[in-house]
Amino acid sequence: MRENQNTNSDSRKPTSFEDEDFELIRKFQSGDEAAFTKLVLKHKEKVRNLIYLTLGDVDYIDDISQDVFISAFKMLSNFRYESKFTTWLYRVTVNKCKDYLRKKKVRSIFSPIDEHEYHLRSRTKSDSMDISRMVRKAIDKLPAKLREPLILRDIEGLSYKEIADKSGLEVGTIKSRIFRARQALKIILEPFQKDFL
Repeated sequence: MRENQNTNSDSRKPTSFEDEDFELIRKFQSGDEAAFTKLVLKHKEKVRNLIYLTLGDVDYIDDISQDVFISAFKMLSNFRYESKFTTWLYRVTVNKCKDYLRKKKVRSIFSPIDEHEYHLRSRTKSDSMDISRMVRKAIDKLPAKLREPLILRDIEGLSYKEIADKSGLEVGTIKSRIFRARQALKIILEPFQKDFL
């Protein structure tokens, strides 16, 4: 097995953002648990946004986020630096969302509720999922040059500078594209505005 420091020496040079994550992981693997806290603070909003986009359900975001980082804490000692930390964390988060959906399905089989409550709960959850789906479809309709910086900013939580560095564009260009993307989303979603109230 190769040593950890050698697994980064591939043809693609890691970004400073990745280097920072890798450095924090190395510190954690050496026994510095404060480094893990820094990783959590740095990535928790990305995890929360991904959970919301995956489930369209705000009720359990905090619980699932906590489960994600508990699992990450347990598994991070085996991190091999073969992918970005964000990619690894994305997989952990998606798996936790799948676990949540499986448990929710099992609970619904064994939880007796009266008919009125069933219809009310079903309609509320359905409305929430429909709104989430509408937003995702609206984002998909945007041209790539507007969609990509919007996702990096509003979903992944990157700063304007990080997006500019990642895309090779000026910060002003990124701000302009994100503004245009948000304006376009408003126009696309305007016919459904009553559904968001």
